[in-house]
Amino acid sequence: MSDSIKKYLDSVKVICPKVTHLELSYLEKGLTVSTFKTKQFYIQANKVQESVGFVAKGLLRSYYVNDEGKEITVRFIAENDFATNYVAFIALEPSRFYIQCIEPCEIVNIPYLHMQDSYSKFYLLERYGRLIAEEVLKQHQKRIESFLFENAEDRYLDFIKTFPNIHDRVSLSYLSTYLGIVRQSLTRIRKKISQNKNDTFVSGENF
Repeated sequence: MSDSIKKYLDSVKVICPKVTHLELSYLEKGLTVSTFKTKQFYIQANKVQESVGFVAKGLLRSYYVNDEGKEITVRFIAENDFATNYVAFIALEPSRFYIQCIEPCEIVNIPYLHMQDSYSKFYLLERYGRLIAEEVLKQHQKRIESFLFENAEDRYLDFIKTFPNIHDRVSLSYLSTYLGIVRQSLTRIRKKISQNKNDTFVSGENF
C-alpha cells in the first residue's frame, strides 16, 4: 500500500471510526495514485470526471474562464481535501471548471463506479459518502454567503483563518480573483491588516 492510499484510508477512519478492515480493504482495491507537476490539470473543463481525487500531497485551484477570457479562481484544494466538481461528478456531467495543480501533487483516484459499488455493499462507506457530500454542501453555502454578507476584507480574514496552511502558498493574482477583488485592493487590505497588527504590538509594548 502506498503512503498516499494509506493517508486516504486513514482519513476515512477519522470520519467513520467504526469502519472495518474488510470495508477498507474493499475500498482500497479500486484506488490508484497519480502524480502531477505544477501547472498540470487534474480536471479539464467540459469533460466528465470519472474519478474523485483525494489530495495526499500538494495544492490545486479550481477556476473557470469568464466571457472576457479571465481566469476566476473559485476554490483552493489542499492536502486531505477532494479535487472535484462534486455536483457534476455525481451527475456524470461535464465539469464547467478546470482544476489545476499549483504545486506538485500526489492524488488518490476514487473511480465513480467503484465508489458507488462500495456504497451499495457497505453501510458505513455509504454513510462516509453522505458525510463528505454534506461537507461539500456546507462549504459551497458558506462561500455563497460570504459574497452576500461580507466585504472583501472580511472575506480575506475568513480565508486566512479557515485555511492557515495555504494562504502563503497561493499567488496574489489567484487569491484576488477568489475573493472577488482586483489585486491592488488585496494589496491594500493586506497592508492595512499588517499595519494594524504592528500598531497593536507597539501599543502592547508601551503598555
